[in-house]
Amino acid sequence: MDTVDIAVIGAGVVGLAVARGFAILGRETLILEAHAQFGTETSSRNSEVVHAGIYYPRGSLKAQLCVAGRDQLYAFCARQGVGYRRCGKLIVATSELQRPELERIRASALANGVELSLLSRAEALKLEPEISCVAALYSPLTGIVDSHEYMLALLGHAQGHGATLACESRVTSLEARSEGILVGVNGCDSLLLARTVINCAGLYAPSVARLIDGLAVPHSYLVKGNYFSLSGRAPFQHLVYPIPEHGGLGVHLTLDLAGRARFGPDVQWVDGVDYDVDPRRSEGFYAAIRDYWPALPDGALVPAYAGIRPRITGPGEALADFRIDGPQVHGVAGLINLFGIESPGLTASLAIADYVVNLASSPDAVI
Repeated sequence: MDTVDIAVIGAGVVGLAVARGFAILGRETLILEAHAQFGTETSSRNSEVVHAGIYYPRGSLKAQLCVAGRDQLYAFCARQGVGYRRCGKLIVATSELQRPELERIRASALANGVELSLLSRAEALKLEPEISCVAALYSPLTGIVDSHEYMLALLGHAQGHGATLACESRVTSLEARSEGILVGVNGCDSLLLARTVINCAGLYAPSVARLIDGLAVPHSYLVKGNYFSLSGRAPFQHLVYPIPEHGGLGVHLTLDLAGRARFGPDVQWVDGVDYDVDPRRSEGFYAAIRDYWPALPDGALVPAYAGIRPRITGPGEALADFRIDGPQVHGVAGLINLFGIESPGLTASLAIADYVVNLASSPDAVI
């Protein structure tokens, strides 16, 4: 039977950041990824936005780790030559009824230590002449990043410090033992004894955690976010967000590093993982986008891609905070489960890694 110090389940952006964190400390680290490549699901099917830390409740893990992770991410990308741009974003109120929401958002941001500028209509139009609004908030710390380049850099760092990535290695059993956690891979054809297991399986983290009987595991909900790209040149230099809607931040305009525009995500509760984009959903996109960009031409939206949010609260419920359960929560030494790591997980990834490494180093977490 093979043994390893750290087994990280899942090679998405958070799993790679966590593996890097342990490897840098000299811990023998193995990354177990079910798919043939790293980062093929949630980590590569998002807006690639570097969030400033605006919307999250004060004192929440999302607020703390987003703000810390944002600064770490920008610094990491600058050092490693990963493509990014701190382009800033506008959050727009398109009617007087929405103006109080801008003040609420600004107060939330300030509570998290994030400064936003309140702009008049004229000031907003100087930044983006084609938008329609009565007022806006400007976030200079928001940006975009090449998520694939970022994950490549994380993996390169981890491997450079001795970590190993094992793809097509689906975890199918977990058994807590006195000397560690016995990990079954691909139907228990192979067994591995890990001193510490970090469950970063994203969409599948709850089902992985349920492999150990008796754990308190949150229910898993799947929220599909569809994206449409803009055919033709985008007349924007900043990201543009509407007032948030229940369950998401609304259909917003994001840019890639080449300046191409895409819109999304919407909110579609689904029962299974399906990444097809129904072209008929564009009807709702046109209506939402024209609220803040009335000049969007007919026929300009093209189905792009979809992602799935790994949510742990259901329709009509308040969005949950990140949930990072160590032995202090579930009682299994050497196991840490990460649940509900949706946005701002990409932004917060390096700070999440620091949090997990510190948690794993606490006396209660060690075998």
